[in-house]
Amino acid sequence: MPFRKINNLVKYNFDSFMSKGIISLIAGLFILSVLFVIVISIIGALVGIATTDQQFADFGKLMWDTVLHSLDGGVLASLETNSTAYIILMLIATLGGMVLISILIGVLNSGIAKQLDELRKGRSLVIENDHTVILGWSPQIFYIVNELITANEGKKRSCISILAEKDKVEMEDEINMKVIDFKNTKVVCRTGNPIDLTDLEIINPHTAKSIIILSPEGMEDPDSLMIKMILAITNNPQRRPESYHIVAEIRDPKNIEVARLVGKNEVSFILMEDVLSKIIAQTCRQSGLSVVFNELLDFKRNKINFLEEQSLIGKQFSKALFSYNRGTPIGISYSNGLIQLNPPSHKLIERGDKIIVVAEDGSKINPVNNPELNIDATSIRQTEDKNRKPEKTLILGWNRQAYTIITELDNYVIKDSIVTIVSDSQHIEHEIALTGKELTHLKMHHIIGDTSNRRVLDSLDCETYDHIIILSHSITNNIQESDARTIFTLLHLRDIAEKSGHPFSIVSQMLDIRNRELVKVTRADDFVVSDKLNSLMLSQVSEEKALALVFEDLFRSEGSEVYLKPASDYVELRKPINFFTVVESARRKNEIAIGCRLLSKYDEDALDQGVIVNPDKTKNFTFFEEDKIIVLAENDW
Repeated sequence: MPFRKINNLVKYNFDSFMSKGIISLIAGLFILSVLFVIVISIIGALVGIATTDQQFADFGKLMWDTVLHSLDGGVLASLETNSTAYIILMLIATLGGMVLISILIGVLNSGIAKQLDELRKGRSLVIENDHTVILGWSPQIFYIVNELITANEGKKRSCISILAEKDKVEMEDEINMKVIDFKNTKVVCRTGNPIDLTDLEIINPHTAKSIIILSPEGMEDPDSLMIKMILAITNNPQRRPESYHIVAEIRDPKNIEVARLVGKNEVSFILMEDVLSKIIAQTCRQSGLSVVFNELLDFKRNKINFLEEQSLIGKQFSKALFSYNRGTPIGISYSNGLIQLNPPSHKLIERGDKIIVVAEDGSKINPVNNPELNIDATSIRQTEDKNRKPEKTLILGWNRQAYTIITELDNYVIKDSIVTIVSDSQHIEHEIALTGKELTHLKMHHIIGDTSNRRVLDSLDCETYDHIIILSHSITNNIQESDARTIFTLLHLRDIAEKSGHPFSIVSQMLDIRNRELVKVTRADDFVVSDKLNSLMLSQVSEEKALALVFEDLFRSEGSEVYLKPASDYVELRKPINFFTVVESARRKNEIAIGCRLLSKYDEDALDQGVIVNPDKTKNFTFFEEDKIIVLAENDW
């Protein structure tokens, strides 16, 4: 019985020792090797084995010979002795060394394999400062990473850290396939649950300059998980004393109040569906507006900058309008944190205020003290065609964003305009009736039919409508099926437009941004709305927090918005003038000219369906009847 206890105790201690890891195993193996050499040497010394025929070995010599034979079995063949006992002893040392070395190789191999497996799991700590953290995974992440890489150009070293419940190697492989050039930005992926405090520490959010929280895919209520992610950061026991800069998506507007209570002043929220609905309502009515939005939201193009210009302090905002050749001021960011787009021309710029400027690179533009404006006052026109007609809009499909789109449209159209909804759902009659009661200018009609059926589309006389909007049938479940139906409908409409010779404007909605690439846009009137725009906004706000207020003001019917108006309303046509003249004409109407759309002819600068944002104001343009001026103005319709 005592023997069994001792045996069990030895086994238990041995198992405990083996479980301590590779360092303990190597240390134990080293001790065992030393003991083995000492025992062999003691045996040789006690027996009095001679290493040669003339002398007996001393203890130090025996230890050295034992070590050599343990490490290299070939030494045995070069022995110069006739002592059988010595040869046998060295043979034992050689065999023992082979066993010990084999065990060492096995331990090292196992340890390295285990370490590689740990690295594959993505559980090692990220040690970075001023990096961008992304929590969650969705197809949007590739656009965000690309945008952040562009934003980081010019910096010595930048890092993007991603934490998601996805295999680290899979994340890295997908990013490497979608991102062509990382430039000076390092992308680090880690596997973990963003709402688990232990997993969150892996990504080191407390030293990050900004944190982007992506809306989870495949959930009926993704906002609840997003709010938990915010709580995991803001209520973290290890949180930093300074405020975080967090950017998060909210899908359902009804959750925004709770989200703001949780995030307080540390989180900037992007109302995904609300913003997209307003973009759909605005872009369907104005050809080329979608290109303008892409210009303003993409880091690779013109973007919105905040500049504090000492030379403009104490001067009117109108002075700023003419202070930049390659920069377009669109508003003021006041020292108290508020922003105002298209402020009155006489508004004074005070100390601490920043000019909101559209430019390619804010760090490279400087105001010109005495610019040569060369304004041609004789070419300025102040006429405006107010003879507007009722508009007809066709909405194919129905989802919860339709209400926002229709109510937003109601703010832009005149009385007796019509919106026709075509859907195969018979359960939305009550919702449509309630929406119709809130409208001022629009009249609503509902037709039951399958919008992906060509016969149904042919029966609608699409050529008679001014604008067509294709909505996804679902925004929560069966995303791929909904996008497939949208693609079918879009392809049919393009064919109808081509055969009828009536290129009506089409704005279609894609739920999965990967499907957007399948339906290449060839015209500015044919715009596919997806979460890509939200991805661009998330990236922009993560770099500049104040942009959240700018986007909120820009994509709503109240206040100032972007419009494309006839060039004939501003300047004389068919006459070369510089863009400073256009700016002055717009200023007299309390508007800001930020670009133009040249449909009459294309020159080397007229990219993206003729849309030019932030042109060189010293360059001459000749406008024709089809051309438009892109302005920031209040809705006076």
